[in-house]
Amino acid sequence: MTHQIPPFTAPEYDRRLAKTRAEMTVRGLDVLIATDPSNQAWLTGYDGWSFYVHQGVILTMEGEPIWWGRYMDMMGGRRTCWMDHANILGYGDHFVQSTEIHPMQDLAVHLKTRGLGTARIGVEMENYYYSAKAHDVLRTALPDAKFSDATGLVNWQRLIKSDEETRFIRKAALITEKVMQVALDRAEPGVRKNDLVADIMHAGITGVDDDWGDYPAIVPLTPSGLDATAAHLTWNGDQMRSGEATFFELSGCYRRYHAPLCRTIYLGTPPQEMLDAEKAQLEGIDAGLQAARTGNRTCDIAN
Repeated sequence: MTHQIPPFTAPEYDRRLAKTRAEMTVRGLDVLIATDPSNQAWLTGYDGWSFYVHQGVILTMEGEPIWWGRYMDMMGGRRTCWMDHANILGYGDHFVQSTEIHPMQDLAVHLKTRGLGTARIGVEMENYYYSAKAHDVLRTALPDAKFSDATGLVNWQRLIKSDEETRFIRKAALITEKVMQVALDRAEPGVRKNDLVADIMHAGITGVDDDWGDYPAIVPLTPSGLDATAAHLTWNGDQMRSGEATFFELSGCYRRYHAPLCRTIYLGTPPQEMLDAEKAQLEGIDAGLQAARTGNRTCDIAN
């Protein structure tokens, strides 16, 4: 490993590669191109805010994976990926937002150079970071290759967490507890919502003890009153008011691992209908936890 302090051990990355390759074999793939940033991080450790340009991980059935992206982000790959620098590739800025050439043409050259011009290639079709244009250009540049939809292939391998991953999630959970407590402590009539969110974000980034906080995958969701009847609204500069409920959808994050949590606070004396809803909610959560046992399915929990 070339990273000074890799997030995980070499055996952990070996485990991830083995699981992914086993599923590639089942699907008859020679090579997988993973463009989902979370999948890139899981396979290689890559951690950079660069998903707005084309990048991905090339995984064949042997050897180290290859991280490929913009040249300036290749430097970040050398600082965060565990592979040898020869397996961290970068394309020039003249590819970025060009109307004449496309980064996928550069990727195709690398695949051909490695004898993969006629390979069975899996790509993540239903993914924010793999555009229709990208797919069209890659297919045109590799006319003899056979493409298959590999959406979710890596994601399903990530489902069952290792002991190393669980330790990261527990650290994220401690940050979540801190973040949520700050939200509940600071919420009161007259507090501007943006000021409250500033405190929430500060708590999340400072972390707990030596466990620093990473940026979460979602911003704090903190709608109040009628806004709380709609999903996924963020904050504004309004003051919080008495007789109003606010729900907080927040998560601490440690090295990209999250532990999300939702809580609702009512400023004042809640009406009886809200107390009844709380009681039903708590009963449902308790029943779900009782059903969350080895051997049960997710539908058993839902039912």
